[in-house]
Amino acid sequence: MRDGLETLIRVQSAKRLAATGHVGMVQRPMSTSAWGTSGCGGARHTGVMMDGMGASANAGETPAGPEPTPCLPAPTGPCPVGTTSLHLTDTARPDPWAAGAASRELMVSLWYPAVPSDGPRAQYMTPAESELQLTSRGLTGLRPDALSMTQTNAAVDATPEGTQHSHPLVVLSPGFTNSRSALTALAEDLASHGYVVAGIDHTYESYATAFPDGRVVTCLACQARRRDSGKEKVMAGRAADVSFVLGELTGAHPAWPGAGLIDPARMGMAGHSAGGAAAIAAMLADSRLRAGIDMDGATAAPIPDHGLSRPFLFLGKQSNYTPGSGSAVTTLRDWKLRSGAVTTWQRDWELLTGWKRWLVVAGAVHASFTDLALLADQSGIDIGAGLSGARSLDITRAYVRAFFDQHLRSRPQALLDRPSPGYPEVTFCFPAAEA
Repeated sequence: MRDGLETLIRVQSAKRLAATGHVGMVQRPMSTSAWGTSGCGGARHTGVMMDGMGASANAGETPAGPEPTPCLPAPTGPCPVGTTSLHLTDTARPDPWAAGAASRELMVSLWYPAVPSDGPRAQYMTPAESELQLTSRGLTGLRPDALSMTQTNAAVDATPEGTQHSHPLVVLSPGFTNSRSALTALAEDLASHGYVVAGIDHTYESYATAFPDGRVVTCLACQARRRDSGKEKVMAGRAADVSFVLGELTGAHPAWPGAGLIDPARMGMAGHSAGGAAAIAAMLADSRLRAGIDMDGATAAPIPDHGLSRPFLFLGKQSNYTPGSGSAVTTLRDWKLRSGAVTTWQRDWELLTGWKRWLVVAGAVHASFTDLALLADQSGIDIGAGLSGARSLDITRAYVRAFFDQHLRSRPQALLDRPSPGYPEVTFCFPAAEA
C-alpha cells in the first residue's frame, strides 16, 4: 500500500524564504512579515508533491517577492463552527511504535456546531509541527512556520450548540506522515452542517505531533512501515485509536464537556490515504461505526469472506483508481502506483455487501482530497493537478457530506445516485464481477 509518495511532476524551480535550522530546534516565533500582504494567491513555483505536500529544489535561491498568507475557504453550512483539542491517554494498551511506552497518547481536534463567537480562530498547526512537516519532506521553498500561519474559520473553545444526541459524529483519519490538520477544511464544513467531527493525530505516524506540555514527537513508524509488516500494524493501530476515541467521546465519563451532543447511534469515519484504508479496518473492528469513506487510499485490512455490510464509499483520483486500469500499466513504477492501488479496491468491492459507491475524480492528484492542494496553490507550488485545490475541495466536501447525510441522517441524496452536471469531473464506476 502506497500513500501518495510518488513524484507527481518535475522540479523546475523553488523559492526559499527562510533557512531551516536543526529539526530539534523547532520552536520559532510566528511572524507574518515575510509573507507580505495576506490573501489567497501568489506567484507560481513548480515542485514535486510527496504524500500530499510539495518538496522543492534549489533551496539556496532567494525569494522573488512577498508571499501570501494561506487561508481555508469558509464553510458552506449555516452553523458557526467551534473547535477544541483533546490530549487523550489510553492506559489499556502500550504504544505500538514507542518502545517502553506503557500507554498510547493521542491528540484529537474536535470541530462542532457552536454559538456565534468573536473569539480567536484556531491555529492550523504549531510552528514546530509546520517546520517538521515541511523539512521532513525536503520542502525548503517555504518558511518553516508557513503552515502554522494558515487562516482557519473555527473559533477556539466556542460554546457548543445543540441538544442531547442532536449531532452525528464523523471521525477523520489523515494520511501517513500527515497531521490531522490536513483535513481541517473538510472538518469545518461538516461541522457547519451540524456534525461533530473528531480528527485524530496517530502519534508517531505523523512527521510531527505537538502535545500541550511542549513535546513534539516525530515519525517512529516511518522506518517500520517500509517493511511489509508495517502496513498491517498501521491499520490495526489506527483501528484501535479510533475505537478508543469513540469511547472517550461517548462513554460514561466523556473527555469533552460537549460530548452529550453526539448521537452514539450515528457515527461514521472518513480518511485520506492510509486513513482511508484504515476506515475499513476500523469498521471491521468496531460496529459503532455505521458508515465509512476511503479517499484515495490503497486498502490493506482483509475483509472476511462474509463481507462488510455497512455503507462504504470509495472516492479516488481517476488516474489510479479507475477499475481495470491496472492492466494498462507498462512499467514497474506504474504498477506500484496504479495497479497496486486499484486492485485493492477491486478486491474489496466484491466483499462490500451493503450500499456502496466507487467514484473517481478527473484531474485529481493524491493531495486533492485534503487541504494541501489548496494550500499549495496559494503558496505558488504547482503539484501537477488538473483541478485547482479550491475545486477539488468543493468536490470532496460535497460528496463526503452527501454520503454522511444519507447514511447517518437518513436523508436520500441524488448526488450519490447518478452523475451530476454540477460535478462533471466525477465518474461513477461499476466494476465487473470476477468470473
